[in-house]
Formats: sequence, C-alpha cells, structure tokens
Amino acid sequence: MSGHSKWATTKHKKAAIDAKRGKLFARLIKNIEVAARTGGGDPGGNPTLYDAIQKAKKSSVPNDNIDRAVKRGSGLEAGGADWQTIMYEGYGPNGVALLIECLTDNRNRAATEVRVALTRNGGNLADAGSVAYMFSRKGQVLLPKNDLTEDDVLGAVLDAGAEEVNDLGESFEVISEATDLVGVRESLQKAGIDYESAESTFVPSVQVQLDEEGARKVFKLIDALDDCDDVQNVYANFDVSDDVMAAIDA
Repeated sequence: MSGHSKWATTKHKKAAIDAKRGKLFARLIKNIEVAARTGGGDPGGNPTLYDAIQKAKKSSVPNDNIDRAVKRGSGLEAGGADWQTIMYEGYGPNGVALLIECLTDNRNRAATEVRVALTRNGGNLADAGSVAYMFSRKGQVLLPKNDLTEDDVLGAVLDAGAEEVNDLGESFEVISEATDLVGVRESLQKAGIDYESAESTFVPSVQVQLDEEGARKVFKLIDALDDCDDVQNVYANFDVSDDVMAAIDA
C-alpha cells in the first residue's frame, strides 16, 4: 500500500496548510464530538477521544475549539449534532474499489453528495458488501522519521502487536490490528517516540496498480469526494509507484 500511503500522507500535510484548513478542522472537531459522545468526555478513559484530540492538536486546531467539542459531545454544552456514521461503497476509474466514510446529520444529503462526486468523476456507487470485503479494519500510527530507523520503531512496537512498519519517505507507518492500536501507541510513547496520528483505518487486501493517467483520474475523484462536507475518510485499493508519484508531484 506504499503508493497510497505516501499519497495520503502528502495529502494530509497539504490539507493542514492550504485553503482546506477550515474543512480539515471541521472534520477533526466532528471526530472529537463523536468520540466523546460514544465513550465519554475523559480522554484518560476513552482512547478514541484521546487519539482524536492528539490528531487535532497536531493539526493546530485551537485548544478552545477542542474543549468545546468535547463538551458538546459529552452533553456538557448544547449544540452537538446527531452525527451518524455511514459507509458507502463504490468504484472509481480503472476499477479501483472505494470505501467512503461519512459523518452526517442528514443521510439524504450525504448520499446525494457522494453519488454526484462519483458520477462526475468516472465512478459509481456499488451495492452494500460488494467492496467492503476487500478491506480489513486496522490500526495505523504515523510518525515522523526524524533520526529514527525502521529497527528503532520495530523494536518499540513489535511486542505490542504491530504487524508491519512501512517506510513512507519522510515518515513511518505502523500497521496493527485495530484492537492493538492503543497498545502500539502507548509503546511508542513509553519509548519516547513522537507520533503524528493514531487511528483506525481500512487496509485493502488486493491492490490495483495505476499508471500516471489512471492515478490522476483517481486522485481527481478522491479530491471531489474530500470536498463533500459529510465525507470524513476515503479508503481505496490502489497503489502508485514512486515514479508515477514523482511525475504527478512535478
């Protein structure tokens, strides 16, 4: 999944500094609200909330916004929306499979937005279950390389249940079972290793290798989905070589 991961990491960095910063903030705030509503407002006893707050802080969301989101989610402050998680399945150009995760307070609006983004960019919605079986829910921790080696990271996380460590260029990605995510994150903390984010993700079992033209089409579609207010995450089963990524970045 190296190409996809590198692309996702690049997108994450760009999102934090470009004009979509407000949209990124809104997504991170939604995650905090939902985590607080589901597991309570104490990060010490709610690992999902802890990770959502850490990710928001790493993305420079103001502490005041974070605190208010926790209060709204846990019912201490009015104004929290009734967010529902909906997963849409679809296909993009070149037969790339897509899982589109939405957090919305209006199911009809979310469905319409996703359908329009897909159909305008060479994709289509798929029947429930026709794509999901190609993905497994996993834990993913991203951490900056700094002066770390792959062996340093492996040594810190192997006993905590990490399955693999991937080199993404400027950062490392640690993949584990979703149930081992907290243990992996805590092991990194105990080892004094700084990390960027720790969250659940969906990893594909089969990948579609894309050439430059195919990659551009798929990226355009995912950008369109990312622009939908209700879309939180897009997971896809493509892989892109370093050469293709370099051509697109140029």
